[in-house]
Amino acid sequence: MQIEQNSVVTLHYTLKDNDGNIIDQSDDGSFLYLHGAMNIIPGLENALSGKSAGDEISVKVSPEEGYGEKDPQRIQEVPKEMFDSAADIQPGVQFHAQGPDGNAVVVTVVEVKDEAVVIDGNHALAGMDLNFEVKVVDVREASAEEVEHGHVHGPGGHQH
Repeated sequence: MQIEQNSVVTLHYTLKDNDGNIIDQSDDGSFLYLHGAMNIIPGLENALSGKSAGDEISVKVSPEEGYGEKDPQRIQEVPKEMFDSAADIQPGVQFHAQGPDGNAVVVTVVEVKDEAVVIDGNHALAGMDLNFEVKVVDVREASAEEVEHGHVHGPGGHQH
């Protein structure tokens, strides 16, 4: 069976930056997603269309088809007193905050100054080329419920 709209795809993947450093890889060997439901970045989804179980691909995804370019407006300086425990705040620390639209966003601390903290609300992989090594392990049709909900239902309930 080929990967198409509403296929449930199981894959193994390794994600590296342009220097060959591993950024991410699938846990215990498998990652499931619903094809065509925007569950994964467009560049990877497009590359997987039409593939079948057993296929292995290497794909380089540009920022435009990945997590976008870095948006300088998402880098802000905020007063230190906004943080509950300033002692935990150091460069590289990530935490959840509320974005201007009310949605939860993950921000990364870039710099800590005397009275302020510089935070970056861009996705950690924004502006980067993403180099995926992917092996397609399994392809099946999604159930009607999975299609309706827009994601795979794994053993033991919902997976998000």
